Amino acid sequence: MPAADVEVDVGLVRLLLSAQRPDLARLDIRPLAFGWDNFSFRVGVDHVARLPRRAIAAGLIENEARWLPELAPGLPLPIPTPEFVGEPMDRYPWRWLITPFISGQPAGGVIDFDGARCSEQIGDFLKELHHLAPSEAPANPFRGGLLSDRDVATRRRLDAVADGRARGRLAELWSESLSADPFEGSPVWIHGDLHPQNLLVADRVLTGVIDFGDITAGDPATDLAVAWSLAPDFQGTFWEAYGPSGDALRLRARGWAISLGLAYVASSADNPSMERVGETTLRAVLDLS
Repeated sequence: MPAADVEVDVGLVRLLLSAQRPDLARLDIRPLAFGWDNFSFRVGVDHVARLPRRAIAAGLIENEARWLPELAPGLPLPIPTPEFVGEPMDRYPWRWLITPFISGQPAGGVIDFDGARCSEQIGDFLKELHHLAPSEAPANPFRGGLLSDRDVATRRRLDAVADGRARGRLAELWSESLSADPFEGSPVWIHGDLHPQNLLVADRVLTGVIDFGDITAGDPATDLAVAWSLAPDFQGTFWEAYGPSGDALRLRARGWAISLGLAYVASSADNPSMERVGETTLRAVLDLS
């Protein structure tokens, strides 16, 4: 993981709560999830504190605070809509969030879930999320754009694939995806970082979608890569729930699955869960092509 610009721990969370949400400061606080950009802590039973750990993520928190309240009412699964936006203090330089706690475990670590039902749920979720975005939607140079913008990095990671046969086939499939017609519609809202670790499961079904830090507008194919990472055996169910797609969109989505899968494997030496997501995604691409 990239080094933190600010060390975020339970003590810091309690300090911030004591100053700005004293009604929550005496509740139990414990680490919940960590990523490259943010740390999340469970606060009591009903709340989550979400704090950037790097300066580059501070603006992403602002995007969540601005846009999630508008998007949440139209979505069929819960998302972590901010209920409080904390302000910087001497010990901490950025704004931070309190969101409701959404029950469930990240799907990437759940062995027994209903693949058909979860595929239907996420397909339906994306159908509702992928609607026309306003011109002021957040820009994101890493998500929602042209696959060709990822060509150099993707081929560099392909060169590092140890299995020569898999490397060659993935390279062929990547080239096919690059040849697909580019997205020419108006930009739609996209989650931007939709993989099983950001999908919550309880009682074998999806209970929520989290981590909207990469939210942006652009090509929906970015999000549709989840068809290869969540429950690839039920791709038919996923696409049926999502609705009309077309060959070009599916080819671009597969390209995103290849590129993101390689990135997860290459950048997750200290995060075994994300490494497994990457390996599962690439295996699905090979098995289903």
